[in-house]
Amino acid sequence: MKIVVCVKQVPDTTEVKINPETNTLIREGVASILNPFDLYAVEEGIRLKEKFGGSLTVLSMGPPQVAQALRETIGMGADEAVLLSDRAFAGSDTLATAYALAKGIEKISDVDLIICGKQAIDGDTAQVGPEIAENLKIPHITYVKKINEINDDKMIAERMNETGYEQLEMPLPALITVVKEINEPRIPSLKGMMRAKKAQVTIWSATDIAAEPDQIGLNGSPTWVQRIFIPEIKCHGEFIDGTPEEQVVCLVRSLRSKKIV
Repeated sequence: MKIVVCVKQVPDTTEVKINPETNTLIREGVASILNPFDLYAVEEGIRLKEKFGGSLTVLSMGPPQVAQALRETIGMGADEAVLLSDRAFAGSDTLATAYALAKGIEKISDVDLIICGKQAIDGDTAQVGPEIAENLKIPHITYVKKINEINDDKMIAERMNETGYEQLEMPLPALITVVKEINEPRIPSLKGMMRAKKAQVTIWSATDIAAEPDQIGLNGSPTWVQRIFIPEIKCHGEFIDGTPEEQVVCLVRSLRSKKIV
């Protein structure tokens, strides 16, 4: 079985700071990590490879420093890592990103299964996985919590939804996005970390994957950020004195005056 796992490097912080002039994240001085949901995708890919044999390639798009994050996945057990890195990719929205990743998967060729995390913590769109599948014209299942059966021809998986889960079957090749309930990512062993340190990450440009210039970067992005900001939190408290009975009467009177009750 030939498996590709798509991952993304994201800022390692909840204190996101924004440049008000450019409407972009301020990344200077902020550490980057592998998107946490993608670690579950990598782990599931490794488990499938260990069970059925084959190969596991991890694929990402971003600046050259993403190569270090990809080495982490090799330490976990991936066979190789590929990074799509080119200035032409800058400014890509989810559609342009998915197109570039799909072209990278086509270059890897003969892929049986693509696995993605359910979403990235910096954008939370959950769009890239399904968009990759649409570009490749293959079926997909999102929010997979368990793979019940998989062989050369089909997969049966449990997908989480708002009320529980549903069991779906689809033919291969295919794509799934996974949730954290699917497994527990392993910690790289010492041997794995040594292997990762020596590993060479393959880097492909837009030309290497035969990407159309009008479908990547800003040119290929039908959506863009017009304005981004952190909402200003405005709130105040009010203390009510008196006995409990007096406090209740005062509270109800105050809520009614604000037409809350």
